[in-house]
Amino acid sequence: MATTDKLLVAFQHFDEANTQDPNTEMFEGTTYPKEVLYGIRMTERLNEFDPTASEALRLTARCQHICRWEIPRESYEMNREGYLRWRQELKKFHAKKAASILEDVGYDDETIDNVKFLLEKKQLKKNEETQSLEDVICLVFLEFYFEPFAHKHPEDKTIDILQKTWRKMSIKGQEAALKLPLSKFSLNLITKALHA
Repeated sequence: MATTDKLLVAFQHFDEANTQDPNTEMFEGTTYPKEVLYGIRMTERLNEFDPTASEALRLTARCQHICRWEIPRESYEMNREGYLRWRQELKKFHAKKAASILEDVGYDDETIDNVKFLLEKKQLKKNEETQSLEDVICLVFLEFYFEPFAHKHPEDKTIDILQKTWRKMSIKGQEAALKLPLSKFSLNLITKALHA
């Protein structure tokens, strides 16, 4: 799909908001604000996974973690209930923040509503675009964030997370995951998770 000037302006606004992230990540010799790098990775992976993605889906991928650090995980109880409440609050927060930026850029209500719908992960497994977004989220996690996570947690927890991740993905997403440039360590854990 052709890239519009408005899309690029929205990306710029999302990235500018995310440059305020106090958390940083080093990648290929450059230090990035963590959520700026995450947004770029989401865009690159979506372009590869679904080259014909709609403008709303492309916008959503870029702002999926918009200003996430403003609601830290530690502000909720460190248990499953706290985690689920945190995730629900984040969805609403991201949708509101993204909508405000998209209004400033001049997007119409329909596009903004579509982005909010996708950010809130509505109709997963039923809505094709929500599923594509979830697939891309899982692919980015597996490629860039899974191995550091796995080194910090016991193997049984890691395998459980992998199995949950796998269940969220479509068959197309699962096939793409097996083609990622993963380390032997990660591939071994994925194999264990899939055959457990």
